[in-house]
Amino acid sequence: MGQDVVESKTKTIVGLGILIFVLLSILPTIGEIHDNALKKFHKVMNKEDYISIPSSFLGFLSGLIDGDGYIQITKTGKGFITIKLTISLHLDDISTLEYINSVLKLGKITIYKDLKSPTCRLVINRTELQEILFPLFIHNKIFFLTETRINQFNLAVYILKNNIKKFEEIPSKIDNVFKLPENPFDYTLLSFFKNWIVGFACSNLYPGVVEFSQQNPLTYKRVKKDFKKLCSNRDSYYYLKKILKNKQTPIKKIFDIIP
Repeated sequence: MGQDVVESKTKTIVGLGILIFVLLSILPTIGEIHDNALKKFHKVMNKEDYISIPSSFLGFLSGLIDGDGYIQITKTGKGFITIKLTISLHLDDISTLEYINSVLKLGKITIYKDLKSPTCRLVINRTELQEILFPLFIHNKIFFLTETRINQFNLAVYILKNNIKKFEEIPSKIDNVFKLPENPFDYTLLSFFKNWIVGFACSNLYPGVVEFSQQNPLTYKRVKKDFKKLCSNRDSYYYLKKILKNKQTPIKKIFDIIP
């Protein structure tokens, strides 16, 4: 009896070890992370949950970042490198950032109540980019389509992969992480292009869910069933309702411009 229990526990441990290995190999960390930063992050991180995030959402997110975000790579006073990703929107669109934050469970939202143009920002730090967001984009073969964002992404990934610490160590030429389409028409053939164009053109729309809401009563039970990975709790559901409440432009009009 005792031997059976030991064998059962051993199999469980081995099984968990294999699962962790598979998840880490599918969503590998980019570069090295300081032990202290990793300990804090692992308290809230489960890579298995992130693998299940739909590529449609990531395509939409890449378009939103292309239009309203940037990857900041700056030099500290001592010559070291800081990296973070920021999405900045008008305060009226804060529900969009809240929804993204509820899905990714990454970053921190800050409000800037400027009288002329109040804004809100979602800032995702270096560790979160290394562990989750950049690996997710790479795993799903989703990338940015504007030249500025492409260059920022390529540089950030190069720095992280090669564990470059000092700003002066950054080379002048960086290779592309992804092979880009050769002509404009090929861009429209990308599997994520329709979702990208929605994110790029409209900061307060989410592909798929918008069409769903136009055809079905938007109840928590129905949304949780059909979009359970994105609306896993009532908080994310209420964020979604905020986004859809003020939506004016039918999503079909956006898709009609795509061949």
